[in-house]
Amino acid sequence: MKALKPLLLASIALAPAAALAQDLPETTLNVVGSWSNLPLYQQFERGFWEETVPESSGGAISVNMTTFDQMGVAGADVFRMLGDGVFDIGMTVGDYTVADAPELEGLDVPLIATDAETAYAMTEAAKPMVAEIMETRFNSHMLAIAPYPPQIVFCNAEISGLADLEGKKIRGSGRMTSLFLEALGAEGITMAFSEVPGALERGVIDCAVTGAGSGYASGWYESSTHLVNLPLGGWDPVITAVNLDAWNALDPAVQTFLEDQIVAEFEEPAWADAGGALDRDIACLTGGECEAGPAASMTLVELSEEDKAQALAVLEDSILPDWAERAGAEWATRWNETVGAALDVSIAQ
Repeated sequence: MKALKPLLLASIALAPAAALAQDLPETTLNVVGSWSNLPLYQQFERGFWEETVPESSGGAISVNMTTFDQMGVAGADVFRMLGDGVFDIGMTVGDYTVADAPELEGLDVPLIATDAETAYAMTEAAKPMVAEIMETRFNSHMLAIAPYPPQIVFCNAEISGLADLEGKKIRGSGRMTSLFLEALGAEGITMAFSEVPGALERGVIDCAVTGAGSGYASGWYESSTHLVNLPLGGWDPVITAVNLDAWNALDPAVQTFLEDQIVAEFEEPAWADAGGALDRDIACLTGGECEAGPAASMTLVELSEEDKAQALAVLEDSILPDWAERAGAEWATRWNETVGAALDVSIAQ
């Protein structure tokens, strides 16, 4: 993560935040995190909100925290509830909300970011668009975007290349992923994350897309045999946002404190960990060294350069134009000028 080191050095400069903490008014925040069983929450979200924020604020800011799955709420409902003021701060995967905001799909385009540095560049370029979408669609103020590791493919079938996905029933992780699967001749299936292991075991589906770490933590390796290392589902970035009315009601010093702290102490550490996390998670799934627990014995499938070129061609020729049509020409133009320019990809219009 050499490209991120200059940014991470900024997190060392905590003295201004400490000084600022002396002037913060007492504030209580009700926070809803993402999946409680996954590493992003366990290693970064929970520690930031429950420990870093109260400690760095000198006790001025207190946090009541839960997660959407602990609440029994669907990930797609988090930002709707946030906009209505049910809680102050919410976190969920951007792709979960695209039924309400199709333009938000432009944050996480599959296949074009094959490493953490590129995914970080894609996310940073998309931030102005995401901030506007969150405000206009969900009455909220964007605070941060942090990644899950890339969304790759778990299969309970013999797979050696893209051609082997033809005819397979595959649970996707978003509309773009499902459209890509269909372009390959597979059948894209919509299914809740928690239902996947049983569906793989019973043969209801042949494959499913999720992060390697998420799949390991949730035991997907017990009902799948092959792991295809291709970021078919993108990186599933998790957006952190605060209800706009609650944000505007906060003391300006609290606003500044939160914006500074969430970048230095949550967002940047999560990105710094993202690249190594993929290697660690794949090792855990395929019989390598695994600090997280017993290693599984899945077969790792690395695609050929020809397969990767085919995947990108499908993306540019079919998937991105479909999104541009649904999101509208204005968003496609903005995407070309920001994300596309940063990654040297363009949507033909």
